[in-house]
Amino acid sequence: MAAQQGKPISSTKRRKGITIVLWALGTIWVAVLMARSVEGGDVPLKCEDLRVGQYICDDPKIDNDTQEPENCTNHTAYVACHPAPNITCKDFSGNETQFTGKGIGFYRPIECRNVNGYSYKVAVALSLFLGWLGADRFYLGYPALGLLKFCTVGFCGIGSLIDFILISMQIVGPSDGSSYIIDYYGARLTRLSITNETFRKPQIYP
Repeated sequence: MAAQQGKPISSTKRRKGITIVLWALGTIWVAVLMARSVEGGDVPLKCEDLRVGQYICDDPKIDNDTQEPENCTNHTAYVACHPAPNITCKDFSGNETQFTGKGIGFYRPIECRNVNGYSYKVAVALSLFLGWLGADRFYLGYPALGLLKFCTVGFCGIGSLIDFILISMQIVGPSDGSSYIIDYYGARLTRLSITNETFRKPQIYP
């Protein structure tokens, strides 16, 4: 009888022991997770990684002489961007800051063009009125073509007409590879080209 009564007592103790061990392991696991979260923490977001609507950028300051953003270097200029109020992020100096809507969080790069003093308006005017004398080609840095147009009276007018169309469409530009000086908010043409890296959407035929 004593042996029979001892069996349920030992099994009960085993269950209690297993329960205690599992509870201890669970407590340790939770403590480890909490310690990791405290050590790692949430990495502060960089201001340049903010979403659209969480910041506003200043309009670029335009140089009156070049009609391009100031401090344009290597076809790139920068404008100051201000995170919205109560936004906390790392600014351009790496400091975590809570912004009020006025502080500068980062500088956003914008594209600008390389100009070297050639005016689009002057080129079009020369091509229209003095193109038959080759003045437009001389102005843009093509003296050989300018002299040839001068000697042939603009290739009997045909060459003058073709040059006027090419210059007006900004296909022919300065010989040094620079861009025309055109009003920043004026009629600028953007050339689109297709290369091997261009994504082509497959066409689906019915």
